[in-house]
Amino acid sequence: MKRILLCLAAIVAISASACTNFLVGKKASKTGATFISYNMDSYGMYGKLLYYPAAKHAPGEVRRIVDGDTNHYLRDIPEASETYAVMGLMNEYQLSIMETTFGGRPELTAKNPEGGIDYPSLMALGLQRAKTAREAIGVMTDLVEKYGYSGSGESFSVADPNEIWILEMIGKGDEKKGAVWVAVRIPDDCIAAHANQSRIHTFDMKDKENVMYAKDVVKFAREKGYFNGKDSEFSFCDAYSPADFGSQRFCDARVWSFFNRFVDGMDRYLNFVDGKHIGSSEVMPLYFKPNRLLDLSDVIEANQDHYEGTPFDFRGDVNSGVYESAYLPSPLTYEYEGKQYFNERPISTQQSACTFVAQMRGWLPNAIGGVLWFGNDEPNMVAYTPMYCCANQVPECYAEETADDHTFSWNSAFWVCNWVANMTYPRYAQLFPAVKAVRDELQQQYLNEQPAIDARAEELLKQNFTECQKYLTRYSVNTAQQMLKRWKELGEYLIVKFNDQVVKKEKDGKYELTEDGICVPPTRPGFPEQYRATIVKNTGSKYEYPEKK
Repeated sequence: MKRILLCLAAIVAISASACTNFLVGKKASKTGATFISYNMDSYGMYGKLLYYPAAKHAPGEVRRIVDGDTNHYLRDIPEASETYAVMGLMNEYQLSIMETTFGGRPELTAKNPEGGIDYPSLMALGLQRAKTAREAIGVMTDLVEKYGYSGSGESFSVADPNEIWILEMIGKGDEKKGAVWVAVRIPDDCIAAHANQSRIHTFDMKDKENVMYAKDVVKFAREKGYFNGKDSEFSFCDAYSPADFGSQRFCDARVWSFFNRFVDGMDRYLNFVDGKHIGSSEVMPLYFKPNRLLDLSDVIEANQDHYEGTPFDFRGDVNSGVYESAYLPSPLTYEYEGKQYFNERPISTQQSACTFVAQMRGWLPNAIGGVLWFGNDEPNMVAYTPMYCCANQVPECYAEETADDHTFSWNSAFWVCNWVANMTYPRYAQLFPAVKAVRDELQQQYLNEQPAIDARAEELLKQNFTECQKYLTRYSVNTAQQMLKRWKELGEYLIVKFNDQVVKKEKDGKYELTEDGICVPPTRPGFPEQYRATIVKNTGSKYEYPEKK
């Protein structure tokens, strides 16, 4: 069976590959839905959506485990007698699993000599073999105990309509098979997040209802010399993924920025995430109760974050360029005259291959309640379209066979969305308002349509599951293709409107024309006022226009 394509993992937090997850409990949301989100970030990755039908498997059938990052064969394991249908990162029971890679101690990230199971395969197996979050955690941890773990440290978001969990896991290196891990249930009235750094510090080992962990999670840390205190003082993060500047400033700062939108008093944890006060700052908790209830649009907007209005906001600095770009070039660090410097790493970043928001609604039948909102490219530059979890067809624009990382296609949402985004990045302040207008118009349309779509699907489901499935599949596919069409039109608009670094004039939604039918002379805005000051400051009188004598 094909693997589910997931985020390319990194061994260290400052690598180009890095992802972000948000989690919202059912009592922290306006409607009682649970949410988890995932920005799948990695330079060069081609984003796509994969579907796997439910299946029955004969005794003796095996599952070939191939590393999701390298394509390297690891091992075979027995196939389950039954596997469930999976659309992207959500299965037919509304179970969803997402991840971010935290790397952890290098000596623990070595590939298991017996092959083991990699994290993308673990996610796929959890989705195909479990109906609930608790069950999925059991499936995933039992598999690594039996067959070993191959990979670096991972934080998994595991959620169903009733519960959301964070599961953190890291291997044991070359020495031993298996992994050490801990899973914590996020309270229903709270929100949580992780972004390429371990987030579980101390945890209540006596709380069997809301905490699960490997029986040797503390013992192994003692054996390795990572911890020597009381069990009650044990911190999974400190033992297996000790903080450094990159883990805090590039990773936990993204988590802080999510919380900062919905939690009062987050300035208290600025020292924890700025990377400059390691070991002397107050630890930012795993979860918080938000100051208001969140809805789907809040989660989507949080994915579009660039630290706006926070101490980490870099727009307007000289490094954001002429048009105050919200996107900085890779890599995150660079050297000048023997000193190291860095770029901020926001939540929304140009290297996202695709982005997901899982919406799980327990009061609805599974076929209707689970919706995977999907977008190709990065979340600030796309409108998420709904893929109902019972849908059994991937839209052509999202499909694996439509294009790839080195083949452009006008039928591929990945390439069309990237085309629009890459026109926008260099002149961000000038072009982005036009992109945002279309993005928000489409997004609001899809959000507004959902109640009517759900109601019609419920009517059909009472009659026949197949008819309901056909209806939601057709809607999911048509919506994605509609988005692609509108995005092509947006790209055409941008190239005409802003051609050659000028701006064509419009009136009542049409270009202004002369009596002879050609465009009136365009506006030539030149450098923004703030950047004019930067030029003069850096060049002095070099470009000063001489006064007439």
